[in-house]
Amino acid sequence: MKGSVFQMESEIPERYLRMTTAELEERVRTIKDTLGKDLFMPTHHYQKDEVAQFADVMGDSLELARICRENTEAKYFVFNGVHFMAETADILTHDHQKIYLPDLSAGCALADMANINQAKNAFDILTDTFNEALLPITYVNSTAEIKAFVGLKGGSCVTSGNARKVIQWALDQGKRVLFLPDQHLGRNIAFELGIPLSAMATYDPISKELYYDGDIDQIKIVLWKGHCTVHEKFHTTHIKRARENNPDVNVLVHPECEFDVVQEADYAGSTKYILKTISEAKPGSSWVIGTEMNLVNRIRTNYPKLNIESLNPLMCACLTMNRIDLPHLTWCLDKIMNGDTSNQISVEADIAHPAKDSLNRMLAIT
Repeated sequence: MKGSVFQMESEIPERYLRMTTAELEERVRTIKDTLGKDLFMPTHHYQKDEVAQFADVMGDSLELARICRENTEAKYFVFNGVHFMAETADILTHDHQKIYLPDLSAGCALADMANINQAKNAFDILTDTFNEALLPITYVNSTAEIKAFVGLKGGSCVTSGNARKVIQWALDQGKRVLFLPDQHLGRNIAFELGIPLSAMATYDPISKELYYDGDIDQIKIVLWKGHCTVHEKFHTTHIKRARENNPDVNVLVHPECEFDVVQEADYAGSTKYILKTISEAKPGSSWVIGTEMNLVNRIRTNYPKLNIESLNPLMCACLTMNRIDLPHLTWCLDKIMNGDTSNQISVEADIAHPAKDSLNRMLAIT
């Protein structure tokens, strides 16, 4: 397995960096008008406003996966997200549809914490440890190769929005579960489903060691030692400080946060859940939100009748997501107009087929 295919991106031409914001915006609008329905731009909630303003649809990973699968009309998808999202779009769309990523360096640190060789080694080690094969489940924030590995083993993808249903489905299969690559999401949802911490173990792909506190025979889920580099920056000290400043504040966090943070919070859920919770909040109420800063800032702008702050006031935006900016978006669209496929993301068939199985399994469960 080799993963997705794309050409190495050259340095952005100086002319795009010299263009004014107005010129860049006008160029994007012109190309969108020219291509019409042939162009579709799914955009993740974490994207910066200068790019998000041109989104045909905004959503979290699950929403965008469904939308891409259902869109049979567009010829060109320009995915304003990160690499694994563009891979997922390519897997779920048809052969005549082409997926582009405006900046090929827009990766995901979490997805990079589990590579295919580590996954294969872990599966063999854990099979020997437990004398039985585990059922692998992977967060959609993973490479196409990991999704394919999970698909071949009969497992499913999962998002933060459907994690309860998918993990419960996996547990109902009567096997121990291997959850990749975000230990915090897996731990938080498993605990929410009634699995005690003593029945969870953590596998470190670097040391190849299994860590647990309880009886190894009682372990039900093995968590891959990976984490989101954005959500790991929220701590219980931030919650304590927020409540000291305002005892009536509501604490709302994403389940990629550490276990203690989720336990201390008033509410925890996916991006879609966060948006829904805020949309239903009482006017004048105060909220601190533990998720990506671009999204928090957009929520603050969209809900001026609420008092909204980031749980961590020193928080920055998702750095890899933010590599996609207006100059790179404009350059990518110009490439499409010129027949240049250097920003195209294409997942090889031997990977795409089993990866699609894991994605379709998730969509069927949810």
